[in-house]
Amino acid sequence: MALQNKLGLTDELELAREEERISKQKALALYDTGLLDTFPVGTFAGLAMIHKYLFEDIYEFAGQMRAVNIAKGNFRFAPVMYLHPALESIDQMPQSTFDEIIEKYVEMNVAHPFREGNGRSTRIWLDCILKKGLHQVVDWSRVEKSDYLMAMERSPVKDLEIKVLLHKALTEQINDRQVYMKGIDASYHYEGYQIFRTEELAKK
Repeated sequence: MALQNKLGLTDELELAREEERISKQKALALYDTGLLDTFPVGTFAGLAMIHKYLFEDIYEFAGQMRAVNIAKGNFRFAPVMYLHPALESIDQMPQSTFDEIIEKYVEMNVAHPFREGNGRSTRIWLDCILKKGLHQVVDWSRVEKSDYLMAMERSPVKDLEIKVLLHKALTEQINDRQVYMKGIDASYHYEGYQIFRTEELAKK
């Protein structure tokens, strides 16, 4: 059964297709309009703005803290009753070094504050922190899906693996549209979305 959505779709595959198409177009617009650079960096408020912009045409809950407990495989994300204080704590985490930024990213992933679309919005959020603090971003097209997913699965216990993996993929091409578009495609690929290429959607 598909998540309740504004599109009135009940088929999961059809919803996934439209979610990918629409939110990738929104991700590109977020970059092209310069709106992304106006959002608060490194806070839940900034992440919520990213999430809302990506998914507001699809889900009523876009940008809103989830009200249900969620899990992926055997891993349970932060329980709803502890979610708000967890996010307040993450807001206060330092973000002046690469290690601090990745540690903050790992904690936000554990929080998983939204009903859907956490990974895709949080990777954009991470790049915003890296861009502001270190004048670098992750070239996600250089990060293999299996390596990333395995490192993220282990990160709540040991974050060294994800730190090494992402550090190798850092680039100073922080204002390169191609790097951004390829990064969006890679980010969506991690979650199983790979029907549309952002570059092709940009031409429509």
